[in-house]
Amino acid sequence: MHAAVVTEFGEPSVIRIQEWADPVPADGQVLVEVEVADMIFVETAIRRGQHGGFFDVKPPYVPGSRFGGRVRATGPGVPETWVGKTVVGRGVDFGAHAELVLAAVDTLTEVPAGLNLETVVAVTGDGFTALLLEELMPDLHGKDVLITASAGGMGLLLTQLAHRAGAHVIAAARGQAKLDLSKAQGADVVIDYSQPGWEKAVLEATGNRGADVVLEGAGGELGATAFGVVKDGGWFSAHGAPSGTFAAYDPAEAERRGITVKGIADLRVDMVSTPVTEALVLQRAAAGDLVPVVDQVFDLDQVADAHTALEQRALLGKALIRVRQSTG
Repeated sequence: MHAAVVTEFGEPSVIRIQEWADPVPADGQVLVEVEVADMIFVETAIRRGQHGGFFDVKPPYVPGSRFGGRVRATGPGVPETWVGKTVVGRGVDFGAHAELVLAAVDTLTEVPAGLNLETVVAVTGDGFTALLLEELMPDLHGKDVLITASAGGMGLLLTQLAHRAGAHVIAAARGQAKLDLSKAQGADVVIDYSQPGWEKAVLEATGNRGADVVLEGAGGELGATAFGVVKDGGWFSAHGAPSGTFAAYDPAEAERRGITVKGIADLRVDMVSTPVTEALVLQRAAAGDLVPVVDQVFDLDQVADAHTALEQRALLGKALIRVRQSTG
């Protein structure tokens, strides 16, 4: 099979298209012909050799986690009735940016009729986290909600959810095109956080009270600044790290000010017990509650270009990888 391979840690140029042996499904696994695969920012950091504490991967490896495609074969212990089904799922040890991928059968969800496969792949990963946050955070009706990295795949879904919940949505992103997109998805106020003193504009938008809820997807210094505009007794989620690190905050300050904080480690724990499922994400997508915005679909031999586009913050919404045309 053809696969995009990270040959060593480094710049996007380390990704090469290579011929790899077709994988063979083990007990509890299936082999899937990949049609579409997701592409998220953290994959660029992993390619650089970052986040080793969260992702134990070493080159050469095939990147890509979430995918949509058709089951070709099943391993021991998996009913053959899975063969031919169109599914969405996660690759075993990544591997989705290839013509074939292995997946544990218990991570698969059959794609319901009426949903476009690109839409399904675009919404599943970000949508799961978005609905998890929706379940954990307080009622948003009438609240001031700040969403950073608002024009990314996750940020746009959170903007939609907050808008539908009746929040006063303050979206922060970089550049007019991203602000316009955020506005179109339901933001009431848009703020360019590439401008000095952007946090003052957030405070002004909240009547100098501070934000009731901050959904922080930018990380780094931007995330730390966003923590500073949470009102006492507010709620803060630090779930994004495109700046290289998650938002830094002082736990003692959070406790003193009565701020509830959900860091990435906390979210990982919450994922174990949450009633949110991929099937629920797809139900909400079918109902129009979650509408992913896909900016570009790259071919398999353009995975390096997709990495570059993400790192240069050139995308309005999501990027996907088209591996093969649908046979359905």
